[in-house]
Order: sequence, then structure tokens, then C-alpha cells
Amino acid sequence: MSVITVERRILQKNDEIAVANRHYFLRNGIAVINLLSSPGAGKTTLLERTLQHLDPPTVMVIEGDVQTDRDAQRIAALGFRAVQIVTHGGCHLDAGLIRDAMNSADLSGVSLLFIENVGNLVCPACFDLGEDHKVVISSTTEGEDKPIKYPRVFREASLCLLNKMDLAPVVEFDQEAYGKHVHAVHPGLEIINVSAKTGQGLPAWVDWLSHAQQDKLRASR
Repeated sequence: MSVITVERRILQKNDEIAVANRHYFLRNGIAVINLLSSPGAGKTTLLERTLQHLDPPTVMVIEGDVQTDRDAQRIAALGFRAVQIVTHGGCHLDAGLIRDAMNSADLSGVSLLFIENVGNLVCPACFDLGEDHKVVISSTTEGEDKPIKYPRVFREASLCLLNKMDLAPVVEFDQEAYGKHVHAVHPGLEIINVSAKTGQGLPAWVDWLSHAQQDKLRASR
């Protein structure tokens, strides 16, 4: 059917640009983290808390949202470089948008780039942006079944952050069941329990990011 042909062409073009993005990041020693979550999982707040542990001159954030530049404003208020991509209804970022954002930004001195994708657990998982790692963020308030309802994003992730652990007792979140669901679709995937409110798990998450940066620096030499 023609719709399948069109879809394949779109993904093929995206993948070609993603390869070029990846080469650029490698040449410049920039570790790229693609953050994915559903709306309301606490992605931006968790990113804000994470940035408090990082060095502003070495970090940049690309924000993706359907409307407004509010998230980029929040990041810039912390002293970090931020570029907002407004998709005007689009449900995901693609490699071309990331290329355009890079072309408009000052990446001098940057060794860690966060891409905060549009809040959606379906479409963003299908598009390679040239990143090193996809990190999926889910929250205790969403329930335990997200990994089996949206398996692709968990299957492709390098790390899973389980956010809002401070609310786990309130919502009677079944952490054991969640872990089983995650590992049913991605055996061995590391899960770090975090709370943007209390700071739980942030040292482990920041340490993971440090290793990602070190790995990229070694690969770029």
C-alpha cells in the first residue's frame, strides 16, 4: 500500500540525517541523551534537578514541545543553554529538527546534550535522532503497566528512570510488578528509582551520565 511506502521513505530520510548527526556528535565528543516519557511523568522537573549537579558551560538542552517555549525558559533560568523546538502539533522530534537546532546553536564547549522529546511513549521511540542513549522516564503515578503497554520505548532504552518515588506509597505502586514488566520487554535493563522532589536516586543518575560522557570522549579520540 502507498501509505507504507510513504512511511518507509520518511523513516529512511530520517535515518540518513540521524547518521550525519551521530557523526557530528562523535567528532565533537558530545554525549547525547534522548529523554522520553509520557506527559506528566515529571521529565522537565527531573531534568531541572539533574542540571543542578552539572556544569553549565558543558551542557546544552534541546526542548521539544507541541506548543510554547516554557520548558526552554525553565532551563535557561538555571543558566544553561537551551533551544526550543515547537512542533505545532507534531508528536515527536525527528533527526532533521535536531540538525536544524544544532545549526542555530552555539555548541562550543558542550560535552553533554539532553534532548527532551515531546511527551509521548509511542512516536518518539520510532525516530533515531543520532543520540547515544534513549532514556525512558516513567512515574509511579502512571501505574505499573506502562512497559507492557508501550514496549518499544522500553525495549530501545539504555536506562529506565522510575520517577515520583515519593508518591509510591500514596498511589500503592507495585514496584516488583513494574520491574517484572520492564524486564519482560527488555531483560536486564537498568532501573534507577528517582524523585525529582526529594532527590532520591539523583547521584546514581548523575554518575550514569558521567560514564556516558567518558565513553563518548574515549570514542571520539
